[in-house]
Amino acid sequence: MLHHISLGVRDLALAGAFYDAALAALGYRRVFEDDTAIGYGLYDDKDILCLKLRPDASPPGPGFHLAFTASTRKAVDHFHAAALTIAGSDHGAPGLRPDYGEYYYAAFLIDPDGHHIEAVTKVTE
Repeated sequence: MLHHISLGVRDLALAGAFYDAALAALGYRRVFEDDTAIGYGLYDDKDILCLKLRPDASPPGPGFHLAFTASTRKAVDHFHAAALTIAGSDHGAPGLRPDYGEYYYAAFLIDPDGHHIEAVTKVTE
């Protein structure tokens, strides 16, 4: 359904460091970069998430967040821990979320620009 999503960021270097840490835990990497953007995904020049340098960037309103698929619960744990070391804010520690399903395991963060993100898996281990 979606080709990619772009997020406006005020400090590309800081946002890049944050997403490098968070997304590496989920198996994603930088697939392109230039002076005004960094793209993340699995394959060179095929971004799924793009950070765009915008001095007036602000996060979307209440209710919006991005959820990234994790292959394991350990990957969710690493996503959360890694991002907290690079200017991330905790918005929900890793754990089961029974309100969302019996095996819904997720962690929630706020990035340096105020975007709400999540890593989630539904595997049993």
